[in-house]
Amino acid sequence: MKKQDMPTALNLPMADPLPLETQKYFDICVEKLGMVPNVLRAYAFDVEKLNAFTAMYNDLMLADSGLTKLEREMIAVVVSSINKCFYCLVAHGAAVRQLSGDPQLGEMLVMNYRVARLDERQRAMLDFAAKMTTASTTIEEPDRQQLRDAGFSDRDIWDIANVTGFFNMTNRVASATAMVPNPEYHTQFR
Repeated sequence: MKKQDMPTALNLPMADPLPLETQKYFDICVEKLGMVPNVLRAYAFDVEKLNAFTAMYNDLMLADSGLTKLEREMIAVVVSSINKCFYCLVAHGAAVRQLSGDPQLGEMLVMNYRVARLDERQRAMLDFAAKMTTASTTIEEPDRQQLRDAGFSDRDIWDIANVTGFFNMTNRVASATAMVPNPEYHTQFR
């Protein structure tokens, strides 16, 4: 594999051939997104790891939740901004632009979510995600109560914490392996 075709700085080629189910999943990605996200290509050297990653991602980001898809993507961008994760900022910034229909919101969240016009619910959610990212051991009951006061249930708080934790993990993996965002993300939904 040529260096420019590699999704990370590591020489871990995708399984070849891909199992039929994995190939079907990648074909769906191409159909819906116009590409296979490089994060999936990066994990495809080990199909079990890819399946574990996609199962967790799909559960946190797509399954039923009191959080909207946009809210979950907003968390991904704010966490990735704090962690300076280039891959996730580009990929999830595009998702925020798409889901919100507001390119400016996507850019504000990438740079500094505090300058964005957010409602009380969104502000509380992102403040909690930011605190969890920078100082998780300092979170106490008043922090959770602020979320409840903003209208979140305890189940929603669980989801906020899990989405935040997931992106803290994936940001570190993406940064450590120099994961490259797909070029398509840069121009989407502007």
